[in-house]
Amino acid sequence: MPARTFPNGSAFRTSVRRLSVVAAATALVAGPMALAGAGPAGATGGDSGHRGGRADAVVLRTGLNVSLLNKTVNVPLKVALNEVQAPADANKTALTARLDGVNGGRPFSVLRADVATAKATVRGDTAKGYSNIARARVHVPGLPLLSLVEVEQVTSKAVCTAGKRPVAESNLLGGVTVLGKKVTLTAHGTTEVKVPGVGEVRLELSRTRTTSRTAAASALELRVNVNPLKLNVAEVTGTVTLAGAGCEVPAGVRTAPKPQGEPGKPEAPAPEREANLAETGGSSLTPYVAGGAVVLLVAGGGAVVTARRRRS
Repeated sequence: MPARTFPNGSAFRTSVRRLSVVAAATALVAGPMALAGAGPAGATGGDSGHRGGRADAVVLRTGLNVSLLNKTVNVPLKVALNEVQAPADANKTALTARLDGVNGGRPFSVLRADVATAKATVRGDTAKGYSNIARARVHVPGLPLLSLVEVEQVTSKAVCTAGKRPVAESNLLGGVTVLGKKVTLTAHGTTEVKVPGVGEVRLELSRTRTTSRTAAASALELRVNVNPLKLNVAEVTGTVTLAGAGCEVPAGVRTAPKPQGEPGKPEAPAPEREANLAETGGSSLTPYVAGGAVVLLVAGGGAVVTARRRRS
């Protein structure tokens, strides 16, 4: 039987060997890349940020109930000036209100001040609330000429930082006048002011509250019970708050991932991992070496078959 010949047989065998080497090298390089792509994604990082948290501030807030002369109608007066929540700020210096049946339906002044600012911020791991009032006069319905309270300056601040105890503080600078009478406030307790024929006001100075995660402060809180008998108003009761601030600690802080090579908590003790590898006779490169060996084996087998065919 005549022997069969293949054109360019030597070149063909050389090509087969080259392809075998290239295939093995490709398997060794592609193996780690494929496995890396199939593994869990690493955490992405960046600058620290905040998650959650709260801050607020208000210059003035009223929770008053206004009774008209016939006492059959009660009108609520719930207003606020410069009430903000993070991130925000405001600096209006006047507040007017309008109530049905009061002052002939025309607006009346609730507060006028030279300075009235409120700011609230949440940045990183810190939340802050701040309010400030200077040279302010507060009025209630039925007392158009007599101020409920006059203050020189009051401020409140609340600061909540992750990992620290929240802080709340208020400051009163200058004098305070209530229903036309100058008063001296005590740092603790309540001050009462009574004016015959007008009513009474109870004041609480620098009221602060803190918990493990929150803080709140108000520079001045007034409990009002006056009977002006003017502008169709028989009685005004309720509360007035000056310079309030509050905050809540951010719920958590995002941190950047640790740099490569920095030791972290191992999944298992190093000796144990080494022992496991010793028992199996393998290492972290074992899958890649095995994969390359398989490719070489297949390629070599193909070359042998080709050579035998040529000899036959």
